[in-house]
Amino acid sequence: MPRTPIELSRAQILAFRRRVGALDERLPRGARSLRQAAWAGLQDSMPRAALLSIHARVDGTRPSTWEDPSLVQVWGPRFSVYVVAARDHAIFTLGRHPDDACGRRRAEDMAARLHGILAGRRITDREVGLGNRIRYATTTGTVLIRWEGARAPTVRSVPAPEIDPLQARLELARRYLHVFGPTTPGSFATWAGMGSPQSRVAFEALGSTLTAVRTPIGDAWILARDEPALRELVEPPAAVRLLPSGDAYYLLQGADRELLVPDAARRGELWTSRVWPGAVLVAGEIAGTWRRAQAKLTIDPWRRFSRLEREAVELEAQSLPLPGAEGQIVVGWSD
Repeated sequence: MPRTPIELSRAQILAFRRRVGALDERLPRGARSLRQAAWAGLQDSMPRAALLSIHARVDGTRPSTWEDPSLVQVWGPRFSVYVVAARDHAIFTLGRHPDDACGRRRAEDMAARLHGILAGRRITDREVGLGNRIRYATTTGTVLIRWEGARAPTVRSVPAPEIDPLQARLELARRYLHVFGPTTPGSFATWAGMGSPQSRVAFEALGSTLTAVRTPIGDAWILARDEPALRELVEPPAAVRLLPSGDAYYLLQGADRELLVPDAARRGELWTSRVWPGAVLVAGEIAGTWRRAQAKLTIDPWRRFSRLEREAVELEAQSLPLPGAEGQIVVGWSD
């Protein structure tokens, strides 16, 4: 690791995150693109938020795309509902398996009880009858869910992953560093919902594959292989994206929020104490928020939009693959 951290500007960091997150240019339709879009998982705590995150990144997204056979739902980071690539589900579950004996025993005992109750069936978590404790079982990597939004999620058992929990955690850390970097062990711990010791062990184990950097909000780490791309400074694209509540691009805490949205008052509008609104991404910057009620979508711009920008936002809104509302979205402006 270099003794002197590499200096990175806000513009470089945000440009890198947009490119890595496929927000500058949509990916072609297909399972490979879905996996890339879900590289750090797609939070789905708000019904069909993951679908709208896919739409922001993958061309040709349809209302049923979240049900693609290449994707599954899990209780992922912080035990929130996530859509992830089926082949990667162990990374987001087993990768958060506790290190301490008490935590491991709790997870494994709960998994054993759950699988005994399921007996090969798919039933709702309410029918299981174990309350929220059932979620502890997810870190064994043997539980998948399906959540429609309005109903209780159904739960099913899957075979134990072959990957070692530590290796799964290291891959989870690498993906977090790639999508959210530059970052720190503390930010990783908060995002993943794991203890600080676990996150520190992961960063230490990655060792020489990391590079120290200095950002406008402090010292942090990146994957060494990402350095060339981070050093690039490209002009912000003209792309417009309507990011749903909990989208990975602004699923941030603490000082990381200051980097994305420097204005403290605007941060309070985006990261509210209750359900977050969606974020309006215009020309590489968060330029407002949005909320939806049925087929009515309301935009709250943070600055004056040009006529072309307003038209682009409205076209993006009308393209949202919302079940039952395709092509019927009506856009209103709070200004």
